[in-house]
Amino acid sequence: MVIAWRQIPNLLTFIRILLIVPFAISLYVEAYRQALLLFFVAGLSDGVDGFLARKFNWQTRFGAIADPLADKLLLVTAYVMLCVIQVLPWWLSILIISRDLLIVGGGLAYHYMIGPYEMRPSWLGKLNTLLQITYVLLVIIEMAGLVDMARWIDPGLWLVTGVCVLSGGHYLIIWGRRGWQQWRDQH
Repeated sequence: MVIAWRQIPNLLTFIRILLIVPFAISLYVEAYRQALLLFFVAGLSDGVDGFLARKFNWQTRFGAIADPLADKLLLVTAYVMLCVIQVLPWWLSILIISRDLLIVGGGLAYHYMIGPYEMRPSWLGKLNTLLQITYVLLVIIEMAGLVDMARWIDPGLWLVTGVCVLSGGHYLIIWGRRGWQQWRDQH
């Protein structure tokens, strides 16, 4: 079976999705260095598939949907598993998942009640994702005993929490206002 070059980004996305299960198991069985390696490989594959898709114009509809979904699944899995093994508080995972559901639910409501839209991540949304990824890495590096990160765990928790709330509120305000204006203009 020969894979077309333009499918390499999709293949990397699919591999990233497959890495989620061994990553979760590694955290659960306290194989923290293995979990860190898998998280790093998944992150690297995300960077490479994005680079290839943009550089060679290998974007596909599948990739446009599957790539951010794979990223979100990996990140949510990381937070949920860190709660399962009692490293992070459950309220943090609930907050992160609730924010994402609010954004997706708002996007669907906008689409079906008002019309098509092109929603791009805001700088605050990008910062939120960067901080969530960095925090997971910080926590797992600490658990793996590679570098002492203990002094950054609590401040990182509150930074992730604050930016998560701010970015969720930002999306709610911006898209709520746009939706209200467009709905008002249509009626």
